Amino acid sequence: MIGSISSLLRPSSIASSSRFTLNLPIINLSNQSKPKPNFIQQVRFRGQLAPKRTKYKKAAKGAPGTQIPIGGSLKGTTLHHGTYGLRACSSVRISASQLSSCQQAVKRKIKPVKGAEMYLRVFPDIPVCVKGNEQRMGKGKGSFEYWSCRVKPGKVIMEVGGGNIREEIAKSALKLAQARLPLQTEFITLQSSPRLGKISNDKLSSPSYAQPIPQTLVELDAKNEGRAKDIILNREEQQINELNKGLENAQL
Repeated sequence: MIGSISSLLRPSSIASSSRFTLNLPIINLSNQSKPKPNFIQQVRFRGQLAPKRTKYKKAAKGAPGTQIPIGGSLKGTTLHHGTYGLRACSSVRISASQLSSCQQAVKRKIKPVKGAEMYLRVFPDIPVCVKGNEQRMGKGKGSFEYWSCRVKPGKVIMEVGGGNIREEIAKSALKLAQARLPLQTEFITLQSSPRLGKISNDKLSSPSYAQPIPQTLVELDAKNEGRAKDIILNREEQQINELNKGLENAQL
């Protein structure tokens, strides 16, 4: 009698006779305060070029004219923060990794120049989704691959200025970025004319009183860094001298 009861109470007999088994989680008593999550959370680091918050995970390619813009506006074709810059000559889609590589190369080159800074005029905020090769149509949109930005002809991609940086150093620094970009670019200065698509002419620029003053002049008015203030003042003086000559000729 006792032997039959003990045989029923054995774990092997209970496991064999039971129909359903419960898969209970294994609890680690040594680390109960910090349980490990079962999912992988994507973290955006400070040095990464990616938006902090987006409304949707994926985005459409857009109309044929917006996928790779062809240009047609003077906005963003001249320098605004620095004294030297890199301007696009064709339309292309630049990825965040390419912009990060350019940013690191330029900053490393201008680091010995005290006060010199690099300004990025474009930002990758468009998610690009890619599907695998040899897949049938349908089954939804592909998975997220990288962030990108659309660049049109004439758009200033990056600028360098401050610290009385010389043109030779700025040109060599921007040349490193030029080799890392998948498009044809040109080196521009404050004297460069605006660009409308493939057309670059001084007649496209607005008069001096209508041109915006770079933001760095407001912050660094007393320091007079980058020689941008002198160039703008000389440009206004030339306009005034031309008006005075015209008035004198009219009086005569």
